[in-house]
Amino acid sequence: MSEAENIETIRRFCAEWTNPNIPKIVDYFTDDAIYHNMPIQAVQGKDAIKGLIEQFTAAFEKGDWEVKNIAAAGDVVLTERIDRFIGQEKNMSLQVMGIFELSGGKITAWRDYFDMAEWTRQAS
Repeated sequence: MSEAENIETIRRFCAEWTNPNIPKIVDYFTDDAIYHNMPIQAVQGKDAIKGLIEQFTAAFEKGDWEVKNIAAAGDVVLTERIDRFIGQEKNMSLQVMGIFELSGGKITAWRDYFDMAEWTRQAS
């Protein structure tokens, strides 16, 4: 895939979080993909990724991921984002730097870097 196609794939992936359909989100990944929120332990495989996504989205109805900057070098796409999670009782906003590795239009690795203290402060 071209860099432009990889960027478009990640833009669509980020847009999926507006009204999250978890099976559709998980379909962006290869079967053996790795997902690592850098402050916590990485998970591997679609089932583990699905479980982690379900865990941290349980309190939220939808999201709004604002992509501030996006760039690609080959099969690696970098995103600077503001991830907003909207719930009935709580809204959260987090500045995130994400790295996506792709192969054949699917995500093989996803790493997000963010301030866990900020997440914890907003979650409490």
